[in-house]
Formats: sequence, structure tokens, C-alpha cells
Amino acid sequence: MVLSEWTGVLLFFIGGLLVGGGAIVTSYLIHPRRIQAQKYEPYECGVDTIGPTWVQFKTSYFLYALLFVIFDVETIYLYPWAVKFQSLGLFAFIEMIIFLFILIVGLWYAWKEGALEWK
Repeated sequence: MVLSEWTGVLLFFIGGLLVGGGAIVTSYLIHPRRIQAQKYEPYECGVDTIGPTWVQFKTSYFLYALLFVIFDVETIYLYPWAVKFQSLGLFAFIEMIIFLFILIVGLWYAWKEGALEWK
């Protein structure tokens, strides 16, 4: 019966919903009700700040981080493929070439747009 094969998936789904909903309800029940004035004051090493407290960061930091994550994930997929390369055959080789081509095009585009330059 098909239903018995999906029972485990259904139980995990219901369990995930219960844990997530339970965390939200628990957070709502135990959060402090009073508004604390200290919470809205700027704090930096115990001294009040001078000047504007909201500083904008350059997006190049975030672009570098995203590019790092992308190429880090690439190695996660590339390493097991390289270990099993001989037994996978031509189809897996062509798929990996397409995967690497897409990543190289993305790197070229990021380079072209200046995401890799510190300004």
C-alpha cells in the first residue's frame, strides 16, 4: 500500500510543524511584556555613541561572502564526484562539465560587474 510508504514522511512533517509551532507559541508566552527603555538606547562598549549610530556597510563584503559560499558548495559537490569518477561514466562527466560551466559563467559575470574589486 502506498500510504504505508509515506507514513514516515507524514510523521516527520507533522513533527516539524509541531516543533516549529511550539517554539513560536512558547516564545509568545514567555516574552517580557514591559517595554524596556534601555533596549532602544545605542550601546557600544558601555559608552553612548557620538554621531549617527546606523552605519551602512559596503555590499562588496556580502558579495565576497556569497561568492565564497557558492564556490565552497561547489567543492562539496565536486569532491564526491571526483572520488567516484571512474564508476560514474560519461553521463556524469558531461553533467559535471555543465555544472562547472554554469559556475564559471557566474564567476565571469561577477568579475565583469566588479564584485571582486575592493573600492
